[in-house]
Amino acid sequence: MIGYTTIGATDITRALAFYDALLAELGGKRVMETANGQLFGFAQGPLFGVTKPYDGKVQNCGNGNMIALRCPNKEKVEQMYAKAISLGGTDEGKPGDRGGGFFGAYFRDLDGNKLCVFTMGG
Repeated sequence: MIGYTTIGATDITRALAFYDALLAELGGKRVMETANGQLFGFAQGPLFGVTKPYDGKVQNCGNGNMIALRCPNKEKVEQMYAKAISLGGTDEGKPGDRGGGFFGAYFRDLDGNKLCVFTMGG
């Protein structure tokens, strides 16, 4: 079981404003401040961290890296995707059926980190 994930941010203030608004849609809220950023918590599941890179080097996204956030239904997937885009995120795949009961959408945050919002069977 995953305990927490983190993504890097170039401008931590800007990134936290993006994630405060986005993750609130899933009940996420700030639960633990770190020296370089912030961890967000949810009623269930792992923590989600937004931080400046610990080593002080330039933030990068990594090719093939992605974090997926589970949503309760298709409507919430659509809402989360629209919220991310309205906050300045960029499209990587509009909401839709991807087969096998997987309904998802893909976007990049303000630093280019790739995220997916999805639901299964609903």
